[in-house]
Amino acid sequence: MPPKLIALLAALALQGPGPWGPLPPGFTRVFNGQNLAGWRISLTNHHGRTSEWRIDNGILSATQDRPGHGGILLSDAVYRDFEVYLEIKPDFGCDGGLFLRSSEQGHAYQVMIDYLEGGSVGGIYGERLPGTQGVRPQDYLKHWKKDDWNTLRARIEGTPPTITVWLNDQQIVHWTDTETRARQGHLALQVHGGKRWVEKRFHRFRNIAVRELR
Repeated sequence: MPPKLIALLAALALQGPGPWGPLPPGFTRVFNGQNLAGWRISLTNHHGRTSEWRIDNGILSATQDRPGHGGILLSDAVYRDFEVYLEIKPDFGCDGGLFLRSSEQGHAYQVMIDYLEGGSVGGIYGERLPGTQGVRPQDYLKHWKKDDWNTLRARIEGTPPTITVWLNDQQIVHWTDTETRARQGHLALQVHGGKRWVEKRFHRFRNIAVRELR
């Protein structure tokens, strides 16, 4: 088979429906479900440099590689105004997040995925962004599917940025910062360091895709 045809078929496979159904219109897959091409572990994040990022049957799972040692997985690509869509299935007892406009060190606007006692999913937090007054969703559990896959979609645009978050197609957060603290940056997935993680519990991600807005 000619090399150009092979490349074309590979590209179409990446854009088309995966084993979990089609993406929302306009989104492009940024995780191929086979390896970490296009992603890398941050070597300078204050949560650590966990090496426990595994892929099995199209699912990216992550955990602390030793008690207290977390970290982040960064996209090679840099984004400014964009939407990200992904499916998540964390074990109860995992503290993590989806980082928007992240620096190499993990300074970012964080969409929280704190699936543990007292935590929340979908709220906004300024990870090492001093002065950020974030927000928590009022009742994310109303839309959460326990022990099942959940869709999470977040949009960030503007300076100062406005961030909107949907959980299973239900808008749960719409928030605007008071000033611009990050103009552009990487997309990142977080495994929280420290004690806010139950040993041998996992975050799981699949069907990760991005739609750039401008």
